[in-house]
Amino acid sequence: MTDPALLDLAGAVSGAEMMADLQEFARWVKLSGSPDELQSLHHVRARLDAFGYRTSLLLHDAYISLPGAARVEADGVPLTAITHSHGQPSPVGGLRGRLVDVGEGNAEGFAGKDCTGAIVLAQGIANPATARLASRAGALGQLHISPHEHIHEMCISPVWGSPTPETLHDLPSTVACSISHDDGMALKARLARGEQPAVVLHAEVDTGWRKTPILVAEMDPPHAEGDTDHPFVLFSGHHDTWYYGVMDNGSANATMLEAARLLATRRHEWARGLRICFWSGHSHGRYSGSVWYVDEHWAEFDRRCVAHVNVDSTGGVGASVLENAAAVSELTTLAGEAIRERTGHQYLGKRKSRSSDDSLTGVGVPSMFGALSEQAPGTVKMRNSLGWWWHTPHDTIDKLDEANLVRDTQVFVHVLWRLLCDAIVPLDYAAHAKALLSELDRIAAPLADTFSLDPLVGPALTLRDQAEALAARSEAAGPAETILINDALMKVSRALVPVDYSSGDRFDHDPALPQNPWPALDPVRALGRLAPGSDAARFATVAATRARNRVAAALRAANAALDGALAG
Repeated sequence: MTDPALLDLAGAVSGAEMMADLQEFARWVKLSGSPDELQSLHHVRARLDAFGYRTSLLLHDAYISLPGAARVEADGVPLTAITHSHGQPSPVGGLRGRLVDVGEGNAEGFAGKDCTGAIVLAQGIANPATARLASRAGALGQLHISPHEHIHEMCISPVWGSPTPETLHDLPSTVACSISHDDGMALKARLARGEQPAVVLHAEVDTGWRKTPILVAEMDPPHAEGDTDHPFVLFSGHHDTWYYGVMDNGSANATMLEAARLLATRRHEWARGLRICFWSGHSHGRYSGSVWYVDEHWAEFDRRCVAHVNVDSTGGVGASVLENAAAVSELTTLAGEAIRERTGHQYLGKRKSRSSDDSLTGVGVPSMFGALSEQAPGTVKMRNSLGWWWHTPHDTIDKLDEANLVRDTQVFVHVLWRLLCDAIVPLDYAAHAKALLSELDRIAAPLADTFSLDPLVGPALTLRDQAEALAARSEAAGPAETILINDALMKVSRALVPVDYSSGDRFDHDPALPQNPWPALDPVRALGRLAPGSDAARFATVAATRARNRVAAALRAANAALDGALAG
């Protein structure tokens, strides 16, 4: 699209400004709740104050886990190792146990293995899914094999945010360590030969409640000064780090500041406000900061927030892949436009994963991005493509490419400008409906004629048609109709995002584990895996019917909102 203001803003992105901020961020190891993290945030706040934003620094209780010293012994030989956030500290003298190879640490790897009282050996970077399987299998420890010589810090809790009484039991019960690829594969080979090496895990972990900070910056368009009901866009990223974390997440914080600086110069053109949040507790509290803030401001987000743009790890050296940035389906059109026009890359799109402080799905706020640019695929099997230095002491300022940082920041400026300034919020619910229809086709295939999804297919087709009709009408909408359409789009979001990206409970947070598209339909998927007519299938049909009803109700609410806007 040709927008002179957007072209001016994108062209004004300054690599020098951002590199200067990165020099400051490179001074601090920003563990959640630490004095250094707070000191670094003071620099961020001073910059935002200078740009004209209203800023506030909040301190709240969060359940934080900071790994300490660790080592692994194999037959008395010490191996370089680290432990992990939310793992258990080892007993005095270390944790001993027989070693059990569980492959890649997934359900298939654990299947048929007696892990009671054992230390499981898992190939791959530590993660909450393996921690949950190990805990449930009765293992006492877990030992992860890094994909290379570098060992990556990780949070292994599957609990999204600080635990509740209901989720405390989901915290890992294992001592967790990681070792290098060569050391781990040597242990794996010995097990394959029938040997049983004597392995001891030593781990110190400091876990408990801490005060952690959130920095909030706000700016309204001139016509909405002081209006507590005016809609806003949320732009967020975490500030806490592993080690100096100059890419993850210093570069993203520099992107946030540069976007804030430039967008503020043209606030007179905004249609809605901008709220910027710098989270703590991302790395050491499993998104505890964003969860606390969303819980405390739930009603406000429900009433006012039109979209969430998250940013993580921009501008990495060698980050040449932008085709796979993640967005909810209704924002893929905007994501594709920004990436194509600002970088020349053709956007393929990727469903958002359960990550990146995406704590607003239950509320129903559509979101996009997190990590934007990635490394080209290589031979090393990583959990993501952000670079071998990710979550290691090597995440220093030399891992940043200024040209890539400018490029990535231009993409964020583009999407934020559209979300702030378009008279009608650029949410494409026809694309959402098409994604749902494709998913319903996949779910229906194994069901044959045993369970009908027609109660969902018909409303999804109606959603597609009504969304397309509303988009066509939007092009010539006057002021009154624009208000009506934006109100309808927000109601559609609140109905559909929760069932597309959560189990459907708008007031809770699903675990930090991989999920299917439309997880509210998981009981229907489960039914498709069972033998028709069996008792198990009959029980599953009860759950599948309720799941179908939940999604059908969401579609009815969405279609009613669109129908009202079209009728108006």
